[in-house]
Amino acid sequence: MWKKENLASKNASTGDNRQGSDQSPQTPDAGMENVIAFVGKGVEFKGTITYDGTVRIDGHLDGEIHTDGILLVGEDAVITAKVSAGTVISRGKITGDIIAKDGVKLESPAELNGSVKAPKLSIEEGVLFNGTCEMALAEVRELPRESIMRAVGSPGSSVKRA
Repeated sequence: MWKKENLASKNASTGDNRQGSDQSPQTPDAGMENVIAFVGKGVEFKGTITYDGTVRIDGHLDGEIHTDGILLVGEDAVITAKVSAGTVISRGKITGDIIAKDGVKLESPAELNGSVKAPKLSIEEGVLFNGTCEMALAEVRELPRESIMRAVGSPGSSVKRA
């Protein structure tokens, strides 16, 4: 995995002035020391991945992804899958439905063709999103069932409780 020195030299070679420790852990290039598995560029995987922690995908994946952790999707990644994760951060191409417990962040030049169900969704300018979005609350509260019904034409004298 990338050490801070390697990340700093990589950033210098690409013109990125951010240092490894200064990067937000919410971007696909940051937090690489926490990645427990990596599907590299040029790798093709078919099947179901289930894990805890952080996984980065830069290759091709066809199947399903299940985790309460973080899924990092690199710019070269092509994923055709049903995704269920804690957090999804993508710069690659995803075709399929995403259910995220914590949130979904789509960074340019990401493409997403499918539905998203998450309490938070962030989409940068330049992202292509074709699908539906449901912003589910973390906790659903039921409203009280008591409601007041008034008869039409009566100025409030006739009140019925349902």
